[in-house]
Amino acid sequence: MLNVSDSGIYQCAAENKYQIIYANAELRVLASAPDFSKNPIKKNSVVQVGGDIVIECKPNAFPRAAISWKRGMEILRQSKRVFILKDGRLKIHNVTRSDAGSYTCIATNQFGFAKNTGSLAVKERTVITVPPSKMDVTVGESIVLPCQVSHDPSTEVVFLWSFNGDVIDLKKGVAHFERIGGESVGDLMIRNIQLNHSGKYLCTVKTTLESLSAEADIIVRGPPGPPEDVRVEHISSTTSQLSWRPGSDNNSPIQIFSIQARTPFSVGWQAVSTVPEILNGKTYNATVVGLSPWVEYEFRVVAGNSIGIGEPSKPSEVLRTKASVPVMAPTNINGGGGSRSELVITWESIPEELQNGEEFGYIIMLRPVGSTTWTKERVPFVDSSRFVYRNESITPLSPFEVKVGVYNKKGEGALSTTSIVYSGEDEPQVAPRGTSVQSFSASEMEVSWNAIAWNRNTGRVLGYEVLYWTDDSKKSMIGKIRVSGNVTTKNITGLKANTVYFASVRAYNTAGTGPSSPPANGTTKKSPPSQPPANIAWKLTNSKLCLNWEHVKTMENESEVLGYKILYRQNRQSKTHILETNNTSAELLVPFEEDYLIEIRTVSDGGDGSSSEEIRIPKMSSLSSRGVSVIEPSIHFLSIVITIFYCFAIQPLI
Repeated sequence: MLNVSDSGIYQCAAENKYQIIYANAELRVLASAPDFSKNPIKKNSVVQVGGDIVIECKPNAFPRAAISWKRGMEILRQSKRVFILKDGRLKIHNVTRSDAGSYTCIATNQFGFAKNTGSLAVKERTVITVPPSKMDVTVGESIVLPCQVSHDPSTEVVFLWSFNGDVIDLKKGVAHFERIGGESVGDLMIRNIQLNHSGKYLCTVKTTLESLSAEADIIVRGPPGPPEDVRVEHISSTTSQLSWRPGSDNNSPIQIFSIQARTPFSVGWQAVSTVPEILNGKTYNATVVGLSPWVEYEFRVVAGNSIGIGEPSKPSEVLRTKASVPVMAPTNINGGGGSRSELVITWESIPEELQNGEEFGYIIMLRPVGSTTWTKERVPFVDSSRFVYRNESITPLSPFEVKVGVYNKKGEGALSTTSIVYSGEDEPQVAPRGTSVQSFSASEMEVSWNAIAWNRNTGRVLGYEVLYWTDDSKKSMIGKIRVSGNVTTKNITGLKANTVYFASVRAYNTAGTGPSSPPANGTTKKSPPSQPPANIAWKLTNSKLCLNWEHVKTMENESEVLGYKILYRQNRQSKTHILETNNTSAELLVPFEEDYLIEIRTVSDGGDGSSSEEIRIPKMSSLSSRGVSVIEPSIHFLSIVITIFYCFAIQPLI
């Protein structure tokens, strides 16, 4: 047995007949009691229920120390779950909650002993209680992928989501993705889900003790993608054969295709008829029918499934259909008017998309009513909608049978139905009689005349034209007003006061105007009085209002005063009441529920004169009130004074 006293330097000598050599070595004999200062037991160990734990015990000791363990104050003995390993470590298998506590390692050798204690905490396992599950959704919906756990309350849980192997960084606010829920909930919301969101979603739950995960597949279904490679295989005057390849079905089988067409004349893309009529999801070619000849077309294809209609394909190349004879006849055949010996024919022109070919024009067929021979004319202008046929033998207002047809480079097309159109007419040949002028006011007069009893010889009359002028007017200053039909009077307004006006009347029709009647004249009235009624006094007793004012004196160039108009209304009402009188006073019965506004103006042959300033009659709480409005010739303001006033006998104008 080695003792401490055996420590020292030892020398070895090796010798033969030639020489001797030496080697030295030092022997140190270590001896120490166990010591945990350099390798203490872990103070706090954590393990989950059902797990295994190994607690290290490595004291420094020379010679090697014998190891034993205590749990609390009790010596720990080996069992089916508890093992003291050869190197002194303590292993506990299938840990339970009751295994939590303090554990002490005791180390002993011949030089002494030492012990060191650590604690063991036992926590519940983390379990994903609601994992994400496979889902089948429609594009545009919003869904929630659940990921909920149960865990030890003292354990911090971290949730991570991955999509097709790539981590979703929710902290950066990735579009469509949002984490929702509380501390133990890691649900992932996907808003407005798109087709590219189909795939595998993995929820990973991490704690300081473990990491676990659950995954689910999401299938997003949507309308089909756009068909591809749309081609026009053949085109005729009214049909076109198309072929195409289907696009992506976006997880829902394609059920139907439809074809759309666009021309320079259409408003956007329009659905077209096809053969077969129904294009199921397995049909990749069709014939478009009902096209217009000689029109440029482009086509596109749209696919649909149970989810909806998808985006259209790219347009095909632009191709023109073949030409053919035009089949659309002009409509609204009309005409008439024009000059003598003319037959004017009008129609609605055919739009370009219905002309069916080049060198398009119109065919005019005409004959007098009762004739059996047609006259045929060609109008080689695409945009024409009017034709004038001239022949000196045509009498005024003669009826003709007219048909208008179409033609192009391929031949003549359809003719319209027959319409009756009358030839041109002569201007009226006679002047109206009995023209007279009557003055109504300073600015208005009435012109009247006798109607013309017309026939084919005198010329048709559609209406009359009134010409008027002053005695010193130049010809360029003549006024002109038309009336239609059998009207025989016309009021002319906006005239000068006290002025002589001359007027003449003539008939008109589509060919022009006829001769004028001999002029008649009339003088407009003098101007109405320019001065308003002044010094208006009023008295209000209950609902009776008495008014009095001064008679207005007129100037030499003004019309005489014939009477007065009293205009009155409630303050908040727009409807005005009018009372006419030939006196300088008046009495009104008015319910004074609120203020009244009153003004007075003169009446004359020349019209109404200037109004007085508006007077406000206040609603009074007392039974009676009085006032006077004084207007001096050189003063332009309203003065109200309280005075003694009575409703007295009313004097007429003299």
